[in-house]
Amino acid sequence: MTEGVYMFQKVMVANRGAIASRVIRALRGMGIKSVAVYSEADAGLPYLREADETYCIGGSEPGASYLNQGVIIAAMKSAGVDAVHPGYGFLSENAAFAASVIEHGAAFIGPSPKWIKAMGHKTRARDLMARHGLAMAPSSNVLDGDPSRAREAAREIGYPVLVKPAAGGGGIGMVAAHDDDELAAAIERARSLAGRSFGDSEIYLERLLTKPRHIEFQILADRYGAAAHLFERDCSIQRRHQKVIEESPAPLLPRPLAAQAAQDMTRVLGEMGYDIIGTAETLYDGGSDFQFLEMNTRLQVEHAVTEEITGIDIVAAQIRLAAGERLADVLPDDIKVNGHAIEVRIYAEDPVRFYPSPGVLKVLRLPSGDGIRIETGYAEGCRVTPFYDPLIAKLIVHAQDRHSALRRLADALDSTVIEGVKHNISFIRKVIASEAFREGRAHTGLGIELLGRSGD
Repeated sequence: MTEGVYMFQKVMVANRGAIASRVIRALRGMGIKSVAVYSEADAGLPYLREADETYCIGGSEPGASYLNQGVIIAAMKSAGVDAVHPGYGFLSENAAFAASVIEHGAAFIGPSPKWIKAMGHKTRARDLMARHGLAMAPSSNVLDGDPSRAREAAREIGYPVLVKPAAGGGGIGMVAAHDDDELAAAIERARSLAGRSFGDSEIYLERLLTKPRHIEFQILADRYGAAAHLFERDCSIQRRHQKVIEESPAPLLPRPLAAQAAQDMTRVLGEMGYDIIGTAETLYDGGSDFQFLEMNTRLQVEHAVTEEITGIDIVAAQIRLAAGERLADVLPDDIKVNGHAIEVRIYAEDPVRFYPSPGVLKVLRLPSGDGIRIETGYAEGCRVTPFYDPLIAKLIVHAQDRHSALRRLADALDSTVIEGVKHNISFIRKVIASEAFREGRAHTGLGIELLGRSGD
C-alpha cells in the first residue's frame, strides 16, 4: 500500500444487481464496510443481505431511485461513508454526480469529474484523442438540426452511416441510415432516444463499418501520471448494438498489432493525466489501425474476463487507486495472460427479437465448478422487473485455451435452467456453435446474421 494513504472504512454502492453484489464482495475482501442502496422494486433481492447496511432510496422507476442524485447523496450522508462506488450504468458516468459526491465530503471511486465530462461527450472525446494521434472512423460534428447540412455530412462521410448520441453509451440510441431517404427518420429517432436516455439530445454521424470487430482496451491509472493496460477484450457479438459475448484474448488478432495499440492508448491517457479506470473502445476491420470510438469512464460489465486471464481484481484495484495509491503498488511488475476467458450475458428477453421478458424466476439453476464464475443479483423466486436492464446473470468461463473455454462454456450452458421468463440462452448457443465464431471470425453483425436477419 502506498505510504500515507488512508484506505476507505465504509463505501456506498450506488447501483443494483450483479454489479452491486460484485463490488460488495470486493469491499468485504478488503475489510471495508459496505452500504447498499435499493429501490422499492429491488427490496428483498439476495445481494442486499451481503451488505453491512442498506438504505431504500425511492420508487421503482430509475428516476425516482438509482438516477435520483438527491436521494443518493442524502443516503450517503446518513450512512457516513468515505466513498461511493457507482458500478456501471445509471450515474456511473455522470460528471455532476461525481462532483456532488466529492463536494459532500466523500470520494468518488472513478475518474475525476473533469475526465468523465471530457470523455462523456463523444465528439469532443474523439477530437481530444485524435489530437494525440489515435486513428478515428470518419465522423461529423454535432448536428445542428439543418437537414441539408446533415445530408451533406453523411455524403462526405459516405453511406452507410450511424446516427449516434453525443452523450451516453452502451449502444443506446444508435440508428443506422443507408441513404438520404433513411437519414431524416434515423436522426429523429436517435435524437429522441438520446434525449430520453441521457437527458441530452445532441447527435452526430459516424461511418458504419459493415463487419468490424469491436475491440476494447482496459486501462488503469493513478493520480500521479502513471497508466497501464490489462490487454484487450473482443466484444463483437452484440444485439441492438449492445454486447452479449465478450472474451480475452481476442482471437486471430495479430499480437504485435494489439500490443502496440494497447501501448498507444496507455501512452496517450498517461500523457493527458487520465486517472483511475477506463476502457478505450475501438473498431477493427482487419487493417493496421484500431479506430477509436469512445472512452468509457467506468468499470465495464465484462471486466471479469480480464480478471480471469490476469489474476488481477480490477474492482479492488479501482478502489485502491481512488483512495490515492500509486499504480506501481497496486499492479504487479509483470502482468501476463494466463489462458482464455469468455463471458456471456444471460438476459430475460425474447431470444429472437430481444424484447425484455420480465417475470418471476420460478426456476434459476446456474452452473458451478472449476473454471466457472457466476455474477448475479438474483436467486430462484426473485422477480425480474420491467424497470431496469433485464440481465439475469453473467456466466464467465476460464480455461487453458480458447477451445477448452468454449467446451466448458457449452457444458455450463447445458446445465443452466431458467423458467418463468424467456431468456437468450438459445441465441448464445447458436452463436458459439457457429463456424465463424468457433474459428474466431466474429464481427458485430454475426449474431443477427445467424438469426437470418439483415439488421437489428
